[in-house]
Formats: sequence, C-alpha cells, structure tokens
Amino acid sequence: MNRIIYLTPHFAVTGALQPRDFPEIAARGFRSVLSNLPDGESSQYLAASEEAELANAAGLAFRHVPAIKSEVFSDRVVDGVHLALGELGAPILAHCASGLRSAIAWAAAAARNQPADCVIAALKIAGFDLAAIQDELEEQQGRAHSAMIPLALDCRCGERPDRAV
Repeated sequence: MNRIIYLTPHFAVTGALQPRDFPEIAARGFRSVLSNLPDGESSQYLAASEEAELANAAGLAFRHVPAIKSEVFSDRVVDGVHLALGELGAPILAHCASGLRSAIAWAAAAARNQPADCVIAALKIAGFDLAAIQDELEEQQGRAHSAMIPLALDCRCGERPDRAV
C-alpha cells in the first residue's frame, strides 16, 4: 500500500490503489474511498467500476470524481469533491496516481468555505508545499453551495493560532 497522508483527522490522500489495498483501507478504519483517478489514465490502474466493487466487498463506500490536471479547479471537480465529502462517511481516503491531485482537489473544495491561507497551512502541515496555488484557492472563496463545512474539509482554521504559512 502507498503512504497515506492525512490532511485532516477525517481525510487522507494516497496514490493509486491495488486490489489488495481495499481490505487494508477498511482495517485502518477508513469508511469511504474517493477516487480522483480518471479511467484510462494508465493501464496499470484499476477502473472506477473495479474499485467500486472492491470497496463494496471491503465494506467501504465509494465515489468517483475524476480529475485531470487541467480540470482540478473546475466546478465539476470541486463541486463533486465537496458533495462527495459531505455525503461519504469519514474518515475518507482519496486517491489519484500520486495523491497530489486529490490533495489539490480537496484544497479547492476546502477553500470555498475557509480562508486560502488556512487551507495552504493545512496542506503544509501534511507535507505538501502548495503555496503556488494560493491564487487559485482564493478564486474558490465564497463559491460553496452551503455554509456547512463537511467534516472531511474542515481545516480547523479557528483552532490554529499560527495560520501564516
């Protein structure tokens, strides 16, 4: 299994999954899997339909919100991630090929309800230095469909005294 990186206590990212990973994901306490890996990106990766079956067999909920690099900030992806994280049981493990697109898609969804600097700080704490996407995250501000922040998106901005990156 690839390394799992927690962005919040209720949301983590990882790289592409293999069939043997799904029982381990469940054993680690995850309740859901969010795939951001587009079908057909590589013949080495499972298709979303295969992942859905494996997740179901392991007792995990599953959602597929494919994201290619050029669409990661699109409404389709960001709305899809926000909706999925509001509906899926936490903790949630999201994945793409490496985990980076999943982290960026999470950040874009989180930035709709929270300050971009706080989202960047959460990413940095997790080991992702993504200050370069600050402007894109600020563009997401205020575009959320509701004021409610799904647990998996909560950066705990009010609890972090050192929000500066």
